[in-house]
Amino acid sequence: MTFKNIVFFGVATIISFQLSAQQSEIFTNDLADYQKALTLYNNQQYLASQSLFESIEKTSKEDALQSDCAYYIANCAVRLNQQNADKLIEDFVKKYPTSTKCNTAYVDVGDYYYENSKYAYARKWYAKVNEEALSGREIDKFNFNNGYSAFASKQNKDAKKYLSRVENSKEYGSQAKYYIGFMAYEGDDYTQANAYFEQVSDQEKYKEKLSYYQADLNFKLGKFEKAIELAKERLEVSDSNEVSELSKIIGESYFNLEKYAEAIPYLNQYKGKNGKWNNTDFYQLGYAYYKQKDYEKAISEFNKIVGGKDATAQNAYYHLGESYINLNKKQEALNAFRNASQMSFDLKIQEDAWLNYAKISYEIGNPYQSASQVLSDYVAKYPNSTHKEELETLLIDSYITSKNYVEALKLLEGKRSFENKVAYQKVAFYRGIEIYNEGKYVDARVLFSQSLKEPRNDKYTSRATFWKAETEYNLTNYEEALIGFKQFEQQAVSRSTPEFKNLDYNLGYTYFKLKNYEPAIRYFNQFIAGKKDDKVRLNDAYLRLGDSYFVSSDYSKAISAYNNANKLNEIDSDYAFFQKAISAGYIGQDAKKISELEQFISEYKSSKLRDDAMYELGNSYVKANQTDKALHMYNRLNDEYRMSSFVSKSLLRQGLVYYNSSQNEQALIKFKKVAVDFPNTPEAAQAVSTARLIYIDLGRVNDYATWVKTLGYVEVSDSDLDNATYEAAEKQYLDSNTEKAITQFNNYINQFSNGLHALQAHFYLAQLYYKNDLGSNAASHYKYVVEASQNEFTEEALLRLSQFYLEGKNYKESMPLLLRLEKEANFPQNVVFAQSNLMKANYQLEKYKEAVTYAEKVLSNVKIDNKIEADAHIIMARSAMKTGDEIKAKRNYEKVEKVATGEMAAEALYYNAYFKNKEGKYEASNTTVQKLAKDFSGYKFYSAKGLVLMAKNFYALKDAYQATYILQSVIENFKEFEEVVSEAQSELNSIKAEESKTNASIKTKD
Repeated sequence: MTFKNIVFFGVATIISFQLSAQQSEIFTNDLADYQKALTLYNNQQYLASQSLFESIEKTSKEDALQSDCAYYIANCAVRLNQQNADKLIEDFVKKYPTSTKCNTAYVDVGDYYYENSKYAYARKWYAKVNEEALSGREIDKFNFNNGYSAFASKQNKDAKKYLSRVENSKEYGSQAKYYIGFMAYEGDDYTQANAYFEQVSDQEKYKEKLSYYQADLNFKLGKFEKAIELAKERLEVSDSNEVSELSKIIGESYFNLEKYAEAIPYLNQYKGKNGKWNNTDFYQLGYAYYKQKDYEKAISEFNKIVGGKDATAQNAYYHLGESYINLNKKQEALNAFRNASQMSFDLKIQEDAWLNYAKISYEIGNPYQSASQVLSDYVAKYPNSTHKEELETLLIDSYITSKNYVEALKLLEGKRSFENKVAYQKVAFYRGIEIYNEGKYVDARVLFSQSLKEPRNDKYTSRATFWKAETEYNLTNYEEALIGFKQFEQQAVSRSTPEFKNLDYNLGYTYFKLKNYEPAIRYFNQFIAGKKDDKVRLNDAYLRLGDSYFVSSDYSKAISAYNNANKLNEIDSDYAFFQKAISAGYIGQDAKKISELEQFISEYKSSKLRDDAMYELGNSYVKANQTDKALHMYNRLNDEYRMSSFVSKSLLRQGLVYYNSSQNEQALIKFKKVAVDFPNTPEAAQAVSTARLIYIDLGRVNDYATWVKTLGYVEVSDSDLDNATYEAAEKQYLDSNTEKAITQFNNYINQFSNGLHALQAHFYLAQLYYKNDLGSNAASHYKYVVEASQNEFTEEALLRLSQFYLEGKNYKESMPLLLRLEKEANFPQNVVFAQSNLMKANYQLEKYKEAVTYAEKVLSNVKIDNKIEADAHIIMARSAMKTGDEIKAKRNYEKVEKVATGEMAAEALYYNAYFKNKEGKYEASNTTVQKLAKDFSGYKFYSAKGLVLMAKNFYALKDAYQATYILQSVIENFKEFEEVVSEAQSELNSIKAEESKTNASIKTKD
């Protein structure tokens, strides 16, 4: 409330003039007009008054009268707010410096502005006043008015200077003391403020306002009981705004007296400044609820403290964490404790918060950093903590449970304690398994070897031994694989491992690859005898057992094994049936072989072995002297399977049939077709050789020579050198002398670019380069094989060359190769490889419809493993997301989640949470994000995306603190993912803008 002296301008003293005896009539008229103008002025008719004064000034010859008129003209201009008012005052002073009204002019203008509450203007004119020229009463009024104008203009130093001069004045003293006290109050000098307020507290006109200030002063002086007493006295007679402020004083006083139950209702009645609370307000009410164990309400207040960065915020976040713990909300507690641990205003709170943060990270996982890292950082920061031993135990275990093996390996490097070496052995093993499942066998072998260097736990030593052998097998190092599997077999603890159940199967396969068929047969039989539940692997074991008997020429047992495989009918039943028919031929049952091959061709219409069967059946017809049937079957093969590698063989066979039946012209037609359509193949060489005999028999040697010259790749005179050079290189290859083989195959190709064995040389050279991880060297040689006519190496070359392009992300180059492989492959696994990678390549090229088509093809194959199945579902899900079909995406991500591992599983889990958020299942969505953080913390991209999703969930659940803290953490910790950070920033800005409407402490701009 403002108290001021109200000053009225009285009737101005009539100017007395000494009239001479010769006073003129003009002067008498001027004086009458002056009196009239003065009356208008005193009646506040300033415009009329000003006009009349101006007229008098122009006509009057008297200096005194002109001076007084100029004074009133300027005063009227001030009161009329005319633009030239200030200038008129200054002009008056300059023109009439000896006028008694000069000082009065400054005072009058200052007083005018004072009375009209234009205090800055008043201060300007008061500054011009000569204080020494003022009378006693005038000086008191001047000091008060000037002091109050300075007070109102926030010029407290000048205000105190002038008000202090009148604090003992009878007229102005009380008002001056009140304002001096108020300035002391605002300047936090509560003792002086209280002293001045006490001096005027007995005056009725100040009691109303002073009751609030004195209550507040006592509160600020720490006299909480007195503050409560004074504030309560004032409550009943106060308006709503003052009730709010008084309630705050009472509530805070009870709070400081630790009377939290009494504090709560008063703190709740506070309305805030301009309708907004600040972080301290939320903290006090939240803490009061916390002390009453009302954790739900405590959380509802604490979590309104958004973006706090002071001691109050640190304290609030710590107790927010404890409130969440008491309600078993550990994910929320994790964020609160993490936030408190990042502030150092109170070091004890920081340490306790960090301890809780580390323990919860271990329990539920941590989306910001691995639990291992948090635990390790705590131990490093607080080496003398009484919790050190407990935390170190958790740290070791966290390396395993977090599955964040990459980071765990980094943390364990160089740590020499026994417990850390035990952990290192396990972590290296599990990381090896991850890498193995990604098909990175060389890297996996390194990790298994590192695990074996720390043989602290027999079980993991045994398992690492097995998986190192498995990687050697996949790298075609079969001798090393065999050594590893045998070592595993000899370790007693191996029998308790999950790997042991399939050991016989692995050993059987390894011996089979080494072409050591006797032990292969033994191990496959051992596996079959003890394995009844895994029908797919059992089926496969029967097939390989049959193959082992087959190559050992024990065809009867081979037939028995193939029959057993067919009974299971799980995989490759066409292969078993075909091999059974071939075996019948080897034991002299030619009629049975023919019958079964005929049945095979009829029943297995989609089999990749159907062209093999046609070729074998044609050969069997020839052997049985059923040449017409043979020729017919060869023709079927040539017509139905134009891209088959058996076409060249079939044509050659037809030529031989004609040749043996003396149908030389027909034979020559077939041989020439083989020579032209299939150059540089063994069949072409034989066709040319047999045609040569026919031409000799027909006496047409010149015709032969002319024809041979058209072929280009046949140089008869150099054939011996060609064969000798190739055989020398081939011998090095068969003897596994890699470097010499590479050199000699290159020599052969350089010397005989179109040689008889060019195809084989290019293929074997490509294989050697591929095995030595020189993919770019191998590519050109595989390309030669692929671009040649269909041959026995085409399938493998298509596989390896497409693989090379895929590894380089050159999807456009890989696509035509994969399409050919899909159509031409004989081995089912190569068809699956082609289809699964066509699926991925189409997706990468944004051909989502084609990607889905191939994914469906892959899924229709019952022989695919879990990883390929997961790949297919993930491509379908991603494609569906790209095309806006979230229903289909959700369905496929659910399937991915069941079979995937590693990053793919993390992606599926993220979308599990994403779809729950879309459905409004916010708490369930957060539970899934927690699982993502715990089980897949190594995959930072999905951790970041999961956190943004969690923030959205929390805000939907009306927890602004969790939402904003999480988003800020994403922005600070995941800068490498620009798109995610951009989304987090946008979401954070939106939330802050909304929350700032009720919380004055929130800044909407960073």
